[in-house]
Amino acid sequence: MADPLKVLLVGASGVFGSRLAELAACEEGVHLTLAARNLRKLEALAARLPHYVGLARIDRDCVKSVDLVGYDLVIDAAGPFQSSHAKLIDAAIGARVHYVDLADGRDFIARFPRFDKDAREAGVSLVTGASSIPALSHAVLDELTKGWSAIDSIRIGIYPGNRAPRGRSVVEAILSYVGKPVRVFRDGEWQEIAGWGGLHREDIPRIGKRWASVCDTPEQDLLVARYKPRQSAEFFAGLELGLLHVGLWLCSLPVRWGWLKSLQPFALPMLKLAELIRLVGSDRGAMTVRASGEEPSGEQVERLWTLRADANRGPYVPTLAALAMIRRFRDESGPPAGAHVCSGLLDLADFLPDMEALGMEHWMDGDVAGFDLEAKALQSSAA
Repeated sequence: MADPLKVLLVGASGVFGSRLAELAACEEGVHLTLAARNLRKLEALAARLPHYVGLARIDRDCVKSVDLVGYDLVIDAAGPFQSSHAKLIDAAIGARVHYVDLADGRDFIARFPRFDKDAREAGVSLVTGASSIPALSHAVLDELTKGWSAIDSIRIGIYPGNRAPRGRSVVEAILSYVGKPVRVFRDGEWQEIAGWGGLHREDIPRIGKRWASVCDTPEQDLLVARYKPRQSAEFFAGLELGLLHVGLWLCSLPVRWGWLKSLQPFALPMLKLAELIRLVGSDRGAMTVRASGEEPSGEQVERLWTLRADANRGPYVPTLAALAMIRRFRDESGPPAGAHVCSGLLDLADFLPDMEALGMEHWMDGDVAGFDLEAKALQSSAA
C-alpha cells in the first residue's frame, strides 16, 4: 500500500479552513495535519472530526521551511490574500513541498507567476486560486461555452445567505477594495469603477432578488485573458440584507471622496455589527455564472449556471477546488512543477459529486441537477 499523502492545512481554524478540514479528514490515502496560531481552536476542531488528525502551531506570518519538512502538500486557507506576503510559498519551495491556496486577491494571483522558476528548480507544484474563483467559475464556463466560436459577455456572481458564518479575514478582504478604483472590462474596454459600486439587484432563479456590487477579484483579469470576451467580463457579490449591502455602499463614499484611505481598519467593528443581525435573513447562498456568445452557425446563445447552497453549506463551496487538488496530488496526477493559477486545472465533474454529497443543487438553463438530502434521508428511513 502506498504511503498516505501528508497534508498540512494552514488556517484550519478559520471559516473555510475548518470546512476543508472536515472534508479532507475523510479522504482515503490522506493524513491531515491542522495548523494555525491558536492550538486551542485546533484541538476543538479536531475533536469534531471523525478521523485522527495531527496538530501544529504555525503562524503563516513567520513560517520557515523547516516547519514544512516531512509534508507532501501544504494548503493555505488562512488569508486574507489582498496585499498578502509570500512567506508560506517561499517556505514550501525551500522545503520542496507542493503548495495550494484559496487565494482571491487580485494582485496576489497576478504576481504568482514570479514563483515559476524557483518552483521548477525545486521540483514542486504551486497552485493559487483553488477556490470558487477562478477554479470553479472557470470549470463552469468551460462547460457552458463548449463548442462556441466566440464569447461576448461573462457575468459571475456570489451571494451568501446572511446567516452564513463569516470570518474577519473575509471582511478584511472585502474592505480592502471598497470605495477604491477597480479595473473592469465593460463595453469592450477597460474601465475603472469604485469597489462595491455598480449597486443593483440581481434576479437569481429559484432564489429571488439579491443586492450586488462590483468586487475587485482576479476574475476580471483572468476571464479576459482566458476567454477573450468581446464585450464584458464582470464579477459581482451581494449581501442578502439591504441594510448591510447598501450600508456598506454608503460607507464606501468617504473612501471614494478621499476622506479615508481604506475601510480595512474597521473590519472588526463591522464584523461585530453584522453578527448582531446574523439571524435575520436566510441560510441560503447562491453562485451564478452567465455567458453569452456565438455558436459556429452564427446563432447567438446565452447560458446560465446556478448553484444553490441551503442550510449554510455555502462556505463549503470555496473549499471544493482545494479538496479536488488534494486528490490529484494523492493520485499523482497533480500539475507539473511550476507556478499555476487554478484555471483549467479542474473540470466541472471534479466538483459535482461533492456538491451533491453536501446537498447542494445546481442547474444549467433551468435543468435542475443534484438532490435533496432531507428527501434522501426520508427514503432511507422508510426503507
